[in-house]
Amino acid sequence: MKKLFGITTAMVTPLHENEDVNLEETEKLTNFLIEKGVDCLFPLGTTGEMFKLTLDERKKIAEKVIQTTDKRVNVFIHVGAMTTKDTLELAHHALEAGADGIGAVSPSFFNANDEEIKEYYTQIAKSLPSNFPIYLYNIPQCSGNDLSFEVVKELAEGFTNIVGIKYSYPDFIKLKDYLSIQPGEFSVLTGADTLLLPALAMGCDGVVSGVSGVYPEPFVEIKQHYYNGRITKAQEMQKHANQIIEILKAGANMSYFKKALELRGILAGSMRSPQMNLSVETMKTMEQEINEWNIHKKLYTNS
Repeated sequence: MKKLFGITTAMVTPLHENEDVNLEETEKLTNFLIEKGVDCLFPLGTTGEMFKLTLDERKKIAEKVIQTTDKRVNVFIHVGAMTTKDTLELAHHALEAGADGIGAVSPSFFNANDEEIKEYYTQIAKSLPSNFPIYLYNIPQCSGNDLSFEVVKELAEGFTNIVGIKYSYPDFIKLKDYLSIQPGEFSVLTGADTLLLPALAMGCDGVVSGVSGVYPEPFVEIKQHYYNGRITKAQEMQKHANQIIEILKAGANMSYFKKALELRGILAGSMRSPQMNLSVETMKTMEQEINEWNIHKKLYTNS
């Protein structure tokens, strides 16, 4: 079964000023990321403003990314929703639309105990073909519900289509525990951009990165240097990447991503309210910081 690996980019969802989804710029962004060398695409997750989109909008974005990618890289559609019913609808749509797999965040906002979390993922796994890959997605600082090692282990051992997990909290002890599940088979990726290099060194398969949706180049370089044994170069590039991660606020406000993409020729547009777009003053400061970050290398152009 196909899996996520290397630089998996968590994509923003381009919107028009009226907050309608922008399919034309979604296509442009998809091609841009593939041409810059990312390994996989992960649209409609946290970076993609998932819960603020309607089911119909999520389906349209999924179809556009899958169609545009045309099998050049793996596309895993994030389908997690506030109800199991909606999650299953999106999961089956992703399967029918030709996705390589799906990811599903844990139940969110409302407290869910281990039994409820297991039942949620059990229903997803049982409703899909046994050879259609599913990634668990643990981001407890946003969802409010953590995926324990015991729950993840039980799910991985119980269902052949649950093939991995994206873990977006910077806890290396739990990351180590996840890596002990079916070693060599169960796929583990960090969701913390600043931890790509140490996560690779621990044995993770890569990163699901939001900042790489704006500047994929340094992340691709980290991966290439690491796998070619150039550890010092990889360390230097991770430090370089950490600077742009800080400038773009590491995804704390997706408007930084969207407005920075404008500097690269992608009109990712507005945030969906109640989140607000960056002020003109903040945008000017961000652009100056990006120019200072990039001034020594001049590597990151629109082309």
